[in-house]
Amino acid sequence: MTTDLASILSDLRTDHRNVTIMLNLLDREIAETGDLNEPDFELMRDIMLYMTVYSDAVHHPKEDLVYAALAAAGAEFAAGLENVESDHRDIGVLGRTLRHEIDAVLTGTAVARERVIEDTLDYIRLLRLHMSWEEEDLFLRADRLAEDAASGLDLTYLDTPDPVFGLRTHLGFSNLLAHIHRAADSGTTG
Repeated sequence: MTTDLASILSDLRTDHRNVTIMLNLLDREIAETGDLNEPDFELMRDIMLYMTVYSDAVHHPKEDLVYAALAAAGAEFAAGLENVESDHRDIGVLGRTLRHEIDAVLTGTAVARERVIEDTLDYIRLLRLHMSWEEEDLFLRADRLAEDAASGLDLTYLDTPDPVFGLRTHLGFSNLLAHIHRAADSGTTG
């Protein structure tokens, strides 16, 4: 499947809105955690499963294609792109670490609650900062390039539907989707 740069950017922006919903849910879980309240670790596991399975495996590789097009377009478009790979790697490592910590908690393995909370907050901060940079800088450069670029990018190997926000929700994410709907109804996802 070949698609144009503008369509890919539209998909990436949609993904960012969806990731923001996930980060808001994580934020809410941590904010509601007190001395007597534990986070909903099952919800957190579902969020991190989504983030590490879909976002890291499909979203970031799509971005990498856009950034390769920017790099190929010359210095005007390529400034700062050398930081993308390390950002994606750091986000992926922290996401997988957090997912493993949450899985450990759910299986009864001793994991310091403070460690999970700290890693969750670090993950949220790092991902929000990265997405902000992309939205306010890199995607805008890509928009300018898309106005001039007539060639398409091959996304065949990334043609994977979003398992939560796609047309069909994967059965394993039904609990997560129910939380998203409840949060939307209460106005806490945006």
